Amino acid sequence: MKLDSQWITGFVDGEGCFHLGINPHPDMKTGFQVLPEFTVVQHERDVQVLHAMKSHFGCGVVRSNHGDRMAYRVRSIEHLLGRIVPFFVKHPLKTRKRIAFEKFRRVLLLMEAGEHLTDEGVDRIRQIAGQMNRGQSR
Repeated sequence: MKLDSQWITGFVDGEGCFHLGINPHPDMKTGFQVLPEFTVVQHERDVQVLHAMKSHFGCGVVRSNHGDRMAYRVRSIEHLLGRIVPFFVKHPLKTRKRIAFEKFRRVLLLMEAGEHLTDEGVDRIRQIAGQMNRGQSR
């Protein structure tokens, strides 16, 4: 199954999530690990769409999520910055999810610059993450 770019954008507008996990991790210099993730979840009967997205982007995994749900996930910073972000810059999201994407992208660029390895950087990332999804404000 080949997916059209605009279809992917619309589908992700409705079903996708740009998430930033900030978890305690004693082995990290700052005591925290920043875990960016792009996810799309679907019922298992529609798993072929998730595999088609994986094929389109050439990265990520399709795995069981919860119960009868499957998820397409991309966690690699290299793939997020090299494939996912450029796609949504070229094919912008239309809903408020675009705001979450822009904040997600900003954090990935901070991580690329090594900011997630400093206390100040983790604080900045935590502040941005707190404004994403439910707590959105530009």
